[in-house]
Amino acid sequence: MSSELIPLVASIIAIGVIAQLLADRFEVPSIVFLLVAGVALGPEGLGFITPDTFASLPAIVGLSVAIIVFEGAFHLRIESIRQATRESIRLVSIGAAISLVGTALVVRLALDADWGVAFLIGSLLVATGPTVITPILRVVPVRDRVATALETEGIVNDVTAAILAIVVFKTMRLQEPSVPAFLELFIERIGTGIGVGVIVAVVIWVVLRYIDLSPGDAPRNARLVVLAGALVAFGAADTVASEAGVAAVATAGIILGNADIPYEEEIADFKGDITLIVLSFVFIALAALLRFSDLIALGVGGLVVAAAVIFLIRPLDVLVSTQGGDFTTSERLFVSFVGPRGIIPASVATLFAVELQAAGQSEAATLLVGTVFLVIFSTVVLEGGFARQIAEYLDVIPMRVLIIGSGRVGREVAARLENRGENVVIIENDETAIETARSEGLTVHIGDGANVDTLRSAGIENAKTVIAATGDDTVNLFVGQQATTNFDVDRVVCRANDPENLDAFDDLGVETISPTQATAQAIDDHIERPAMARWVDMLGEEGDVQEVTLQNPELVGQSLNELGPEIPGRCLVALVSQGDETFVPEATYTLEADDHLTLIGEPEAVQSTMSLIRGK
Repeated sequence: MSSELIPLVASIIAIGVIAQLLADRFEVPSIVFLLVAGVALGPEGLGFITPDTFASLPAIVGLSVAIIVFEGAFHLRIESIRQATRESIRLVSIGAAISLVGTALVVRLALDADWGVAFLIGSLLVATGPTVITPILRVVPVRDRVATALETEGIVNDVTAAILAIVVFKTMRLQEPSVPAFLELFIERIGTGIGVGVIVAVVIWVVLRYIDLSPGDAPRNARLVVLAGALVAFGAADTVASEAGVAAVATAGIILGNADIPYEEEIADFKGDITLIVLSFVFIALAALLRFSDLIALGVGGLVVAAAVIFLIRPLDVLVSTQGGDFTTSERLFVSFVGPRGIIPASVATLFAVELQAAGQSEAATLLVGTVFLVIFSTVVLEGGFARQIAEYLDVIPMRVLIIGSGRVGREVAARLENRGENVVIIENDETAIETARSEGLTVHIGDGANVDTLRSAGIENAKTVIAATGDDTVNLFVGQQATTNFDVDRVVCRANDPENLDAFDDLGVETISPTQATAQAIDDHIERPAMARWVDMLGEEGDVQEVTLQNPELVGQSLNELGPEIPGRCLVALVSQGDETFVPEATYTLEADDHLTLIGEPEAVQSTMSLIRGK
């Protein structure tokens, strides 16, 4: 048997790696390919994997869940939580509660399940998870506050859903289930998990910080210590109080991820690789055990549950959680339709199904696994597979702007760009300035803007525009040089505080703003061009100027005269740019593909015209 098992395990891991490569190539969550591979290898496909193939699968799944949860918690930074918007907090509290109760109610009504199974399914399907959210965010670069909300929801709900489902399941198995019994079990599991997690995290921290791990192999040994610690935390907590291991690894992961430990970057990369391998193996093995008959047995009720989760419950919990926040309407709709379920619901549901079958509750086990996998498959295919198209339709992919310096100039520029829906990140290391910027709702990355690692971690590699707005020309020159030469940023704008430094900035080939010259120009405009100066002062309120590239193929070849009736009143095409040439167009000018148009007019009219020109 072992001679057959070894090549099978090796093949599953290899297929899992291929699935990851395909996911990166086609920019969809890898879970799509893992599901297909699992079904193909299972009884419904080639039959290489059967329920008897892995006798110890529950134990393997349990340890795998521990690694996956630990890895997710390790990346949950306290700094991110501190920056978490109201939307993030509500999504993991109010939103999770709506998802739990709403899903349980639909399962109860549509599938005629008893309340215990209904709430068990509801608690599992609260989880979205980083394993399905992270791949989406790689191909849909939404604003940081939106990405943070989705990532925080995925990591936190992965942990809370697993713990909640475990407590619900244990409560179901009691002879006399009750609310006090539920609370007692919940507190016991949470308390045990937190206690064990803290102890293990402290021990690992002491070992990494104060014990010689052999200088030559220290990074490798540090990685092994952390991996072993995660598994020990899971096993120890599970021994003290069954199913408390998830809380333990989550606690240990959060503490270590936010502690100052050596070789943190190497540990994070190693944990990520291990998690991908473990996730690939477990998900393929679990999907292989899925029987089409279990899904078919759900009938119309199963489709009703899946449709309700995607089109009713998820939008409801997101719209309630983001009410009155900083998300635009399009961003709220995007988050509403992007909530795929992942590995945690599948893994934990399979563990419960094994116990239910052993207890002679095969019908409940089939209902549990079938419903969870149907929702996973539906949400991954529809929400994960079409996330990019949904984002483009809703126009939620903004330009990424990096601003170095959060003084009054930096904050004012950031606020103006944020109001236009751009994804703005400020780099700042002064605590007072950081608090001021955050109090104004701006996203701040803490660090020194004159440090290449800080620029990279803040996202300069993905930035289309970099603005050096500090009061120190040395810093601004450094940022301009790095942005143009090392990171090839499309547009770099630098503030030249001393007019004598203008030549140095010009040598970099960046766009330069001199406060001295800008002030003099503004005064001159108010004297010589008062009407224009007053109108410019009202930009964003009563007037707007925007530049947009022609992307609507239906407009190519039309003259401005022909386009005129389609443009809202009080909006003009003031300038046209083609390459390095910019001119005021005549009414007979014929539009060409990729023309860059400058629009001037009232804000709403300008925004409507931009949508027309972009073909939205």
